[in-house]
Amino acid sequence: MAEHVSVLLDECIEGLKIRPDGIYLDGTLGLGGHSAAIASRLETGRLIGIDRDETAIARAGERLKEYGSRVTLVHGSFGALGEILDGLGIRAVDGMLFDLGVSSPQLDEAERGFSYRLDAPLDMRMDRTQGKSAWDVVNRYDEAELSRIFFVYGEERHARRVSAAIVHRRQESPIETTLQLAEIIRSAMPAAALREKQHPAKRCFQAIRIEVNNELGEVEQMMRTAPDRLNTGGRLCVISFHSLEDRIVKQAVAAREHGCTCPREAPVCTCGFRQTLKTITRKPILPTPEECAANPRARSAKLRVAERI
Repeated sequence: MAEHVSVLLDECIEGLKIRPDGIYLDGTLGLGGHSAAIASRLETGRLIGIDRDETAIARAGERLKEYGSRVTLVHGSFGALGEILDGLGIRAVDGMLFDLGVSSPQLDEAERGFSYRLDAPLDMRMDRTQGKSAWDVVNRYDEAELSRIFFVYGEERHARRVSAAIVHRRQESPIETTLQLAEIIRSAMPAAALREKQHPAKRCFQAIRIEVNNELGEVEQMMRTAPDRLNTGGRLCVISFHSLEDRIVKQAVAAREHGCTCPREAPVCTCGFRQTLKTITRKPILPTPEECAANPRARSAKLRVAERI
């Protein structure tokens, strides 16, 4: 398994403005790299770590056990952070971090079914206790629905060709493995697409993963809830890896910052809008060339930071 490297680690820690007595939430625990950096800066404070992947909870628990009662780990989705905090008796926290990328173990361990380069049963579930898997999407969605998710979630230009090829192939027998699916996608691509640098199946695999895990819905729910569960001065840090996620985060922050619907010429606001967030970084923070060289998976990362006011 490749070594897991936390993306934009220093930038996240700086963005959170951690206080030793504060309460912080890492909504995407993963292997605990960001959480360990937060917990190491706490004295009387507390860290809540959330992840949908039970394997991640177990592995991060080992990494974070030295911090004892300062750290509480929860198996759940960051989209349900309000319910999770209520269950812990916590009204608001002083900072939240969300790294929306897929963790290295999920990509590198073939049996998880996320990779188009490693053969495994079609799965892609971040939470393996949930029902729907990639197999269900690939073998049960009709051609129009497959085309829609490939085009919208994967931004795949050849979505119709790929979905038609999948439906034709599964008429013979179900598509069972990742390499089977990757080869079907590759065979449906025109020659020009096969000359691109990235793997021809990358965008479609991304789309299926998003669909299986309801990733965009979870991000939308998180961005509706998180600002209201921050203390005044609390920071919200979100790392996204593709434009769909980043757009949701950017627009949600803007709605909390510039949501007034009054005409520009109006002398005072009469619509009742109350600003609750302010953007700390007008443009997203990007990884340095040095970080990208050391960790190629960081190349598409964007960090946005906002503060509760």
